Amino acid sequence: MALRAWLDVRRFWQPGPAPALLVIPLALIVTVSVVDVLAPPHIHLGPLLVAAPAITVAFAGPLTTAVMGALAVAAQVLISVLRGVAGTANIQAQIAALIVVSAVCVTVCVVRGRREEQLHQVRSVAEAAQRVLLQPLPAHAGPLRIAGLYIPAEEEAELGGDLYAAARTAHHSTRLLIGDVRGSGLGAISNTALLLGAFRAAAHRQATLPRLAVHLDAAFRWDTRQWRPPTEQDTVEDFATAVLLDIPDHEPVVHLISCGHPPPLILRGNRLIPLVAEASHLPIGFGGTFGIADYTVQTFPFEPGDLLLLYTDGVIEARNTDGRFYPFTDRAPQWTTDDPDELLRHLQADLLAHVHAHLDDDAAVVAIRRTASAPPPSNPAL
Repeated sequence: MALRAWLDVRRFWQPGPAPALLVIPLALIVTVSVVDVLAPPHIHLGPLLVAAPAITVAFAGPLTTAVMGALAVAAQVLISVLRGVAGTANIQAQIAALIVVSAVCVTVCVVRGRREEQLHQVRSVAEAAQRVLLQPLPAHAGPLRIAGLYIPAEEEAELGGDLYAAARTAHHSTRLLIGDVRGSGLGAISNTALLLGAFRAAAHRQATLPRLAVHLDAAFRWDTRQWRPPTEQDTVEDFATAVLLDIPDHEPVVHLISCGHPPPLILRGNRLIPLVAEASHLPIGFGGTFGIADYTVQTFPFEPGDLLLLYTDGVIEARNTDGRFYPFTDRAPQWTTDDPDELLRHLQADLLAHVHAHLDDDAAVVAIRRTASAPPPSNPAL
């Protein structure tokens, strides 16, 4: 209990990131006091003391602001005594005004502190939920080296619906999903959890990639619309853009199904190759609505040494203050020789520098390097 009380006192004090800044209001109080005492009788600088608590509120907590306000009031009283005008109505009005302004500054600090604490708690819960939903990708899967990156937007505690997941199959391949659920906040979190759960439950099975896409679409539509009145079926749109991939261990190829999502990129040497599917299907959640019963699989070369990049539109649509989009396809080839983790570190730093550390939308990226063809299984029946 004593430790908690001490932590509460420290939180209330909040000296600020740079306590040296306290020199500014203190110097102001001392300077105004000295000049006002030495100045001719017709010059009154006392009203300038109100700037001391007003400046302090910008970087300090309630207690520090209150102390600075008290010092300003004490300085005003001292000035009036030394100048022999303590009993005048003008000085009394100045002192009263200084007390009121100091009290307002302290109130602002208290309200701001509570708001920041609430926001911190909400952010903590949101980050914990995001970590539960986006489980870490495996660093190795057969001949693949994999790394994932999720960068949340900085708009309050809003969580976007960016997602990714991976699963191993019994026939020696790795399946991956990257997607972007429409919207943000709790609705997006719920739909993200639904889509990830459906993928993790079915991706490891022997079902073909098209059947997996049908399963995800059906599960998404059923769960998001089962409780709605019939009149809302056509007015509410819950969907997710996504790319489903299957990467065999023993073939230098990648199979994919695109559902309205930005095309993956292959980095091969200094070349960047977009994997644009000939048939890009409707987003997950619309397939069954429009009677889509099957999905077309596209196959592309994915050779040892190649680097595959999966990403959401939060990357390519990130804008700087001039309104320019992040030049993802221009920057990515600069890091083609890096391992997946190093590439994502460079990408994160470069992306945040482009937008001045302020993203308008969440962004997710998955980097996959094929190191070499895995040796054939000793028992093909497994």
